[in-house]
Amino acid sequence: MNVLVIGANGKVGKHIVHKLRKSEHVPYAMLRDTDQIPYFEEIQVPTVLADLEKDFGHAFHGMDAVIFAAGSGPHTGADKTIIIDQEGAIKTADHAMANGVKRYIMLSSIGADRAEEAPDDFKFYLYAKHRADEYVRKTSLDYTIVRPGSLTNEKGTGKVLMEKRTEHGEIPREDVAETLVHLLTVPSSVHKSYDLISGDMPIKKIE
Repeated sequence: MNVLVIGANGKVGKHIVHKLRKSEHVPYAMLRDTDQIPYFEEIQVPTVLADLEKDFGHAFHGMDAVIFAAGSGPHTGADKTIIIDQEGAIKTADHAMANGVKRYIMLSSIGADRAEEAPDDFKFYLYAKHRADEYVRKTSLDYTIVRPGSLTNEKGTGKVLMEKRTEHGEIPREDVAETLVHLLTVPSSVHKSYDLISGDMPIKKIE
C-alpha cells in the first residue's frame, strides 16, 4: 500500500517511515517545511509538502492508507492543540474519505477516552484528542485508533500490551511505530480502539 504518514518529521513519525521502508508498503512523508525534505530524500522516501493549518487535500492523491502521527505536544497552548490535534486530525479524515482512502490509523493518547480524570493542565490536550477520535469513529473509514502511554526514546523491545483499556504506563516510540505499521494489515483491528503500553505480546503476533 501507498501510506501517507502525517507528522512524518516527528519522533514517532520518523520511526513509522523507517518501519514502512522495511515492509511491503511504500511510505510517503507529509512534511510542512522544505528544510525537512533532505532527511527523507537521503533515505529515498518520497515526500509531499502540505500543512495541516492550510489546504492539504492534494497529499492524499494516490494513497491507499493514512497514518496520522502529527501532534502539537501536550506542552503547547490550547490554540495550537485544537488546530493540530483536533481540527487537523478531523480534516485528515475528511480528505481521506474524499479521496477514497479507506484505511486510517490514528495515533491518539492514553487517557483520551477519560480526559475528565486528567490533571487540569492536561485536560485540554486529551479533550482535543478525544474529539478527533470520536469524529473518526463516526466516519466510513476503516479506522484503528491507538492510544499509547508515556512515550520514551528507549530502543523498542518488539513487545507490547494492547487492550481496549489499560492503566497508564510507558512505551518506546519505536514500538508504537512498529505497532501502527503492523496494524495496517490486521483486519480484526478495523473499527477498534486500543490503549498501548510495553508488555509481553510480540507485535508481530497481534492478529
